[in-house]
Amino acid sequence: MNHRFRAVASAYAASAYGNYLNLIALSLFSYEVTGTAFGVGAVAALRLVSGFAAGLLAGALSRRAGRRAVMIGADAAQGVAMGVMALCAEDTPLWLLGAAVVVLGAGNTFFTVSLRSAVPVMVGEEARTRANGMLVTGRSLGTVLGFASAAPVIGSGGYALAFTLNGVSFAVSAAVLLALRPHTDRADPPAEPAGGKAGPPPAGGGGGRLKGVVAGLPLLLLGMILLRGIDALASSSHNVALPVVAHATRPAEPAVVMTQFWTAWAAGTVLAHLALKRGRSERAWGERSFVLGTCAMSLSFVAAFLGLPALAWVAAAAAAGFADGWTEIVYTSRLQAVPDRERGRLFGLSAVAEQSGFALGMVAAAAALETWSALAVVAVFHGAAVCAALVLLLCTVRRRGATGSRPSTAGEEDEGEDSHGTRTGAGGLPGSRAGSHGR
Repeated sequence: MNHRFRAVASAYAASAYGNYLNLIALSLFSYEVTGTAFGVGAVAALRLVSGFAAGLLAGALSRRAGRRAVMIGADAAQGVAMGVMALCAEDTPLWLLGAAVVVLGAGNTFFTVSLRSAVPVMVGEEARTRANGMLVTGRSLGTVLGFASAAPVIGSGGYALAFTLNGVSFAVSAAVLLALRPHTDRADPPAEPAGGKAGPPPAGGGGGRLKGVVAGLPLLLLGMILLRGIDALASSSHNVALPVVAHATRPAEPAVVMTQFWTAWAAGTVLAHLALKRGRSERAWGERSFVLGTCAMSLSFVAAFLGLPALAWVAAAAAAGFADGWTEIVYTSRLQAVPDRERGRLFGLSAVAEQSGFALGMVAAAAALETWSALAVVAVFHGAAVCAALVLLLCTVRRRGATGSRPSTAGEEDEGEDSHGTRTGAGGLPGSRAGSHGR
């Protein structure tokens, strides 16, 4: 890793800390402003909807404005929004809260899509898996620290301090990008090979922007993105159910249970980065690795709700974190293997799938918990993810058996075509392995 990327990864970790601290602070603050649980849900939904919309635009925006400019702009906008919220924390009108969450939802998506698309340019094709692992590890540590420090920060300085810290984290990220000026865009994109795929049709010209984003993409990549969205839906179930279990397990100290779980989960994601970094060459990894990792993650999360003894429960959380980190690193690295000009579109579509799945899952899981046990809800939602993963695995096996495709190298696609003439390749994942949704 070059020093510029290490600095960017560190700034990203600091930003993640601010985001997850703010996730708790903003939820509690939303309840104070709106006065109802419905208001809290509406604010959260507004944030997710703005992220969804940004996902449709992120690829085109990063191509036109440049990825580094988009990341700096997203950080600056979110920092200003948090600064205004900190100044108005004592008397925040509802419209200002709504505007702030729109900026946060859209800004996070714009930043994430641009950063993920830029990784191969910043570190090189061969090092992208290690780089993804570094980003996932930093975000996981930021998640735990943000959750763990939310209560003391709010208790000592109120919401103004929490919003200020989040604003400062955005300022740090923007300052690093401005000072180091990492290379995020290729100066001369490679020309389209003869007979290659045509670019996406103009948005709105034949079925709307979403159809334009999807058009021409390899089917197996679309399958991976769809599975990622279903995985986000499944992940919403344990995010909703965990507080319920924490209150039932230790009514006096539910925060302790939450911290233990997410700390073990974060430790697992770090181990995934270490395992992938020392793994085989990138040709050894493919869609199967992503699918099997998704299955292992879902089964581990279900196991964590079985009422296991303390050590076994921590081990299940760590196993879930390991599989979570594994799948995110593998998934992100695979999408980065496509030509540079297509990455923004892919990651934008991925953001749309993940935001949609998580939003739908939060509503459905919360409703299901009214009548079902936490274990039943988590088992059903993650069971759906396992079924979807097995379907994708079956499609992968059948396609490879039909085409006899060789493993592809980084940036290449398999040479088979589907019945519509679309290239279906999704060859080997980059593999000196190094994540989510953690979500």
